[in-house]
Amino acid sequence: MLSLKASLNSIRSTNNRLSLTIFLMSNRQALDVRSEDRTPQKWCVSLREDVFNSFISQGGNTVHRVFGEGSLFSPLLFGKFFDPSDAFPLWDFESAILLSGLRSSTGSRVDWFTTDTEHVLRAELPGLVQIYVDDGKVVEISGQWKQTESDSKDWRTERWWEHGHVRRLELAENANWRKIEAYIDDERFLEIRIPKNISDFNNTQEKEMEPEESEFV
Repeated sequence: MLSLKASLNSIRSTNNRLSLTIFLMSNRQALDVRSEDRTPQKWCVSLREDVFNSFISQGGNTVHRVFGEGSLFSPLLFGKFFDPSDAFPLWDFESAILLSGLRSSTGSRVDWFTTDTEHVLRAELPGLVQIYVDDGKVVEISGQWKQTESDSKDWRTERWWEHGHVRRLELAENANWRKIEAYIDDERFLEIRIPKNISDFNNTQEKEMEPEESEFV
């Protein structure tokens, strides 16, 4: 137990990342990562900033918990308004920089980072989610916070924010989308692990091992 706590403290102090306890919890469940979702007109209705401002100003506690500052599904998560149903190039940015404003105020419930072998996303969720990979290029995290009155239409094809939430993220070029793994702990903490392609990893290792040319040669 002492070594486990020491390891956690080391991770916190070294990386200065969001301290989610997801990797310590025993109640971990694997989530299905689906690669086929042929729903027509999915996310065809864009969320505009003025519409969102009106929506959240009139919303109750649940709306603020789902879309409030620091949430993975907030259009304002990255500092400026960005429709969560549009694919965001997450891996082009470092979380410490992009979320610096949130971490200095209310705090973020999201974190992501890249290692030599994989890309990792961690987030605290407002409820259960489904995960899809679109065309091997975008990972999509979505769920419902309010049941629809009719099952005749898919909530994702209309004003989706009135019934659910979504965050779509572009995959890095070296992502091996076929081997993406997703886990949820305590029905609250999400972790998505996206392996890098082995060939890209090997090329990086070879470059690091190449001796540098001397300026005197």
